[in-house]
Amino acid sequence: MPETPIAGPADATAGKATLIRGIDYLLAYDAEAGTHRMMRDADMAFRGGRFVDPASLAAEDIGETIDGRGRMILPGFVDIHAHPGFETMLKGLTEEVGSLKLQMSSLYEYLFLFDTTHAGMVAATQVALSELMQSGVTTICDISTPHAGWIDTLGASGMRAIAAPMFREARWYTPNGHEVLYDWDEAAGETRMAAALAEVDAALAHPSGRLSGMICPAQIDTCSREMFEDARDAARARGLKIQTHAAQSVVEFQEIMRRHGETPIGWLDKMGMLGEDMIVGHGIFLDHNDWLGWPERRDIGLLAESGTSVAHCPTVFVRRGIALQDVGKYVREGVNVGIGTDTYPHNFIEEMRNGIYAARVSAHDVRAANVEIMIHAATLGGAKALGRDDLGRIAPGAKADFFTVDLDDPSMRPVFDPLRSLVYSAGDRPVRDVYVDGARVVKDGTALAFDMDDALTRLEAAQKASVAEVHKYDWAGRPAETLMPPAFGA
Repeated sequence: MPETPIAGPADATAGKATLIRGIDYLLAYDAEAGTHRMMRDADMAFRGGRFVDPASLAAEDIGETIDGRGRMILPGFVDIHAHPGFETMLKGLTEEVGSLKLQMSSLYEYLFLFDTTHAGMVAATQVALSELMQSGVTTICDISTPHAGWIDTLGASGMRAIAAPMFREARWYTPNGHEVLYDWDEAAGETRMAAALAEVDAALAHPSGRLSGMICPAQIDTCSREMFEDARDAARARGLKIQTHAAQSVVEFQEIMRRHGETPIGWLDKMGMLGEDMIVGHGIFLDHNDWLGWPERRDIGLLAESGTSVAHCPTVFVRRGIALQDVGKYVREGVNVGIGTDTYPHNFIEEMRNGIYAARVSAHDVRAANVEIMIHAATLGGAKALGRDDLGRIAPGAKADFFTVDLDDPSMRPVFDPLRSLVYSAGDRPVRDVYVDGARVVKDGTALAFDMDDALTRLEAAQKASVAEVHKYDWAGRPAETLMPPAFGA
């Protein structure tokens, strides 16, 4: 069982602050500049789940002092778009697939090949959440299909979690691998939305106090205008944000243009959905994207002027040669960008690295993106998208969500610029301890909430059962070994 330190009535440190002294590198928030500033040989303190100014503490206020030498401390990362209940199960299967006749998207021919059990979803979630925490993520927006025990799993993780259960009225499918059709069922959509709202309300009522909710009409092309408007009303009634998948494929762009004579971003604008309460998942195929050859250039301006955020998830797309063009352009033109993982591996630091490289290649410019842009998006950008000014920063009054990096780890040496070393070289290897609300959820690089070996065993069983039935869901009845042949015929 994981360690769970409990402070009883006789604990003399209860209610006192924890001081971390002499931190080699501390990425602290500069309120005047509105961004982070790296501090050297710095102190940091927290009490009652929030950061406090260490200079304000008297000796009797301090319950524990920790040596910060040999460490870099960063604010906890904010993952605003993830699918932990399913994506982890696809490891080793879908990294090299994409539909040649559907502009390389894997959504329509491959996404629904895999079914899983409730046990498989629980195992996948436990594995993904553990991986995310071990890469410095302290807040996750979990965009999943509602299932029994989901909210309890999020609560048990120790993370700060936003439950975003998806609902829709239509499903897409391909009968032949070169066209996409839609099967509409408005009554089923209403049922799904009601179930999703019940899950959101359960998250809001969770006793941990760390859970919240988000309203998530699944995709712009699988929900009607009426469903989007109902979703907006439900979100506003609860004071919550909305997120939908939009501008994620050429097929979707063309379908929305066919239906409405608008780009996906233009259609969201016409429905009155853009604004500070909206997050667009992916937002890749805007009218400037050169895969489209579109003559107008309005979409980025609509996002920036409305205050709409974009959840940028580079890895799942660069696998198929697709890239948002480019994250630096979005940021420079005033769009708030946060980072999401969307797919496996749930390694948030590698996600940032891939985002930098994708931007540079798509822009043909090494200056297109850098560590500062991605760290900002991973912390303050994500927090802004969620409407939280107490996350993604180390500052007095903010939530004590942070993680430590071992500067003596070989992956970090030699140390010149430790942030660059972390993002470009080390990844999650030197992440040691992760805290949420001042409570440790990762110790010495291992997430404490779940038995990872047991979860992986259950996940492997679920994957094996799912792979055996792929042929039932493929339009041509092909087995997994044909659709996704192992490397070198293993």
